[in-house]
This record gives sequence, C-alpha cells and structure tokens, in this order.
Amino acid sequence: MKIVVGLSGGVDSSVTAYLLQQQGHEVVALFMRNWNDASVTLEDECPWIEDSNDALMVAQKLGIPFQVIDMSELYKERIVDYMFAEYEKGRTPNPDVLCNREVKFDVFMKTAMSLGADKVATGHYARVNSTFDENGKEIFHLLAGKDNNKDQSYFLCQLSQDQLSKALFPIGELTKPQVREIAKEIGLVTADKKDSQGLCFIGKVSLPQFLQQQLKPNEGEIVEIFKDSPLFSEEKPEFASKEEELEFLSRKINYKKSDGKVIGKHQGAQFFTIGQSRGLGIGGHKESCFIISREMENNIIFVGEGSHFPGLHKKALKIDNSELHWVREDMKLQNGESMEVMARFRYRQSLQKATLYQFKNALYIEFDELQSAIAEGQFASWYIDDELIGSGVIA
Repeated sequence: MKIVVGLSGGVDSSVTAYLLQQQGHEVVALFMRNWNDASVTLEDECPWIEDSNDALMVAQKLGIPFQVIDMSELYKERIVDYMFAEYEKGRTPNPDVLCNREVKFDVFMKTAMSLGADKVATGHYARVNSTFDENGKEIFHLLAGKDNNKDQSYFLCQLSQDQLSKALFPIGELTKPQVREIAKEIGLVTADKKDSQGLCFIGKVSLPQFLQQQLKPNEGEIVEIFKDSPLFSEEKPEFASKEEELEFLSRKINYKKSDGKVIGKHQGAQFFTIGQSRGLGIGGHKESCFIISREMENNIIFVGEGSHFPGLHKKALKIDNSELHWVREDMKLQNGESMEVMARFRYRQSLQKATLYQFKNALYIEFDELQSAIAEGQFASWYIDDELIGSGVIA
C-alpha cells in the first residue's frame, strides 16, 4: 500500500513513517510548510526551518522520498483568519481541531491522494478501526490513543467517515516513552526532540502578541462581580420542559457594569478568554481573580475571585444544530432523544459523565458535575467507552 506520511520534524511522525516502512508499505514523506511569519514566534524559534531540516534527515535515514509543500496561504485563509475573527467576537477557538479538519485531512489528504496514495498517516496518538453494519456498510471508529497522557482523539473530533476511511495513526497503540525508545534504537535525529508547543501552525507564540497583528489594543475596564450578587440567587425557577431547563443551565449571564465594581484596566477584551487568571494585573485579593465573562460591545471584562466562584461554573452547554458534527453518523440523535456519554470541552480535560439531549434547534450536554470555564467557540466532544462519536462548537 502506498502511504503518505505527514512528516512534521517531530519524533511522533518520524516513528510513524518507520513503523509503516517496517510493515512493508511504500512510504512517501510530505512536510507541510504552514507559516512563514517569524515576527511573533518567541525568541530563537524559527520552527518551520528547523522542523523541515529534521524531517529531511529522518526521510534520508529511512530512505524514503521527501517533499515540502507550501500551505501557508491556505492556513492563513482557513485557520489564522478564522482565529482572528473568533477572538474578535469574544469566542475561544481551537485552531488545532480546525487544522486537522480543514488542512491535514482535507487539502493535504487530497494532495496525497493526487500522488497516488492509498492512505494518509500522521503521528497522532489516536486509533482508527472499522466494522461492517448489517447492510455491509463499513463504519469507521475513531478511538482514543492507548497512552492516556497523550491521547489526541479530541483534536480529530471533526473528522468525517470519509476522512477516517483514508487515515492511519500507527503510534496510537503505543505510549510516548515507547515511541521515543523506538526512535533511539534506530538512531533518528528526532528521538530526544521536545514536543512542539503552542499553536499548530506557528509554533510557540505569545498569543496576545500574535492577535495584536490584526486586533488593535483598546483600553477597557475590569469589573469585579461578588459572590453575594443576586445574579447567583439559589432559587431555581420551575421549568415547563427539559429543553427549557437546559437552556437555563447553559445560558450566558449578561453582566452589567452596575452589577459590580471597577477594579482595573485591560488592553482589549479580545485578548483574553473565560477562566483566565494570569495577565490581568489584579492585586489585593486573597485568591486569584478569574474571567467569568467578556462584554465585547463595551469592551468590559468581568471577573470573580477564586476558582470556586459561582459565575465560573455551569452544569450544561449548548451546541446549535448548525455546529453539530457526528463522527458516527449512524448514532446521530433525533429530536427528543437522549444518550449517556463521557464528554470534554478542552484537550487536557479528563472525561466527564454527561447526558446528550437533542432538540429541534440545538443539542445540549448536561454534566453530572458542575464544569469550570465553559467558553463559546470551544469544541465539545463526546465518547462512548473509548470511541469518540461526535463533537460541536459551543454556542
């Protein structure tokens, strides 16, 4: 089988290429040049040049063809511009999820197929397998990686059945230490290379500095809301339906300046996110202050003191049907149906017990426990056992 490997210059994709070669496949390496603006990367980092050199050395060591493809314009259009637009709206995007859906498993995959590839492989810690339904149709399953510390299935949560049918994740059965050990044994230059950090397309960056390329600083006020605010009244209204209750539990509280006290200034609400406590320059509190809301129209950031502040927590989240994606289309809920799942809305978050409720216009996720810092624009994903079956953008 001819397999194109997205060789990134890291240890994971290097070992991916080696394992496929050992299995007897014809392996071709493609390096994606995704960004070429070094002005916002942190000191001494020019990631793509170093990474492409490392990828070339790995390909030479393995004796496989190597090619660089420039996808920087596509990245700017589909990922970078999207990020700027989302932050400007006061939402919290996840560029890595978009990168996989829009670039690696779309344009990159199409490029690989045009070269005669049967499959595309990446160094993700995830697994894919398939079964056949009663009609003989092949169903592809996106499974969590065996290494719980490195599982990256969340980043693949927007992939379709068609994309999964052409995808391979050879290191999904391994742990990170095992991957590094293989790389050392065969003498790969990437064996001890640190994992890449930061945004998928640009490397390690200062996010505010990156955003300031397009979004201008704009001084605004920081308003503290207090725990005894009537906004957090314990009285729960009576609901006519489950949908009405879930709408209430997932609602965004619309704070006003008059609800609290001005305690500082900031340089632009678009540079911050829900749940953030660093970089606010707030003193005089026993505990850290956390961002609980951003009011973009008047450029106000609302904060509350302490990680247990009531305004920081919700029991449910909402996903509009237009933003809903089922990896397992055969398990899609119909109006009025529900399903018990495990769910998360951040990459490093441990899976949480929850129930999905599908209604005419939206799907709701109700968690068994209160959840901290649910932000609009994040991707929520849900699992049954170790299979990721769906995801969506939080409204």
